[in-house]
Amino acid sequence: MLECRNMSDVYMKYDVIIGGIADDKIYNTIELYQDNLIEKDEALKRLKYYKPNEQICITNQNVIDKYLKFRCEEEV
Repeated sequence: MLECRNMSDVYMKYDVIIGGIADDKIYNTIELYQDNLIEKDEALKRLKYYKPNEQICITNQNVIDKYLKFRCEEEV
């Protein structure tokens, strides 16, 4: 979903979002596609070789209160 890259708040209709983290390489490819400098097929070809990193975004405080519990902290 590229809408989030254009300052859209479309993500707010979801309570929890799980997906890849866009590092510089991924973001550069997305920008090239958004600027019509590469075609969709080329963007997908490039993106399939990047190692994914996952992130979880919780947008609803009620989900946090209901399902997450603080256990402890540890200084490292």
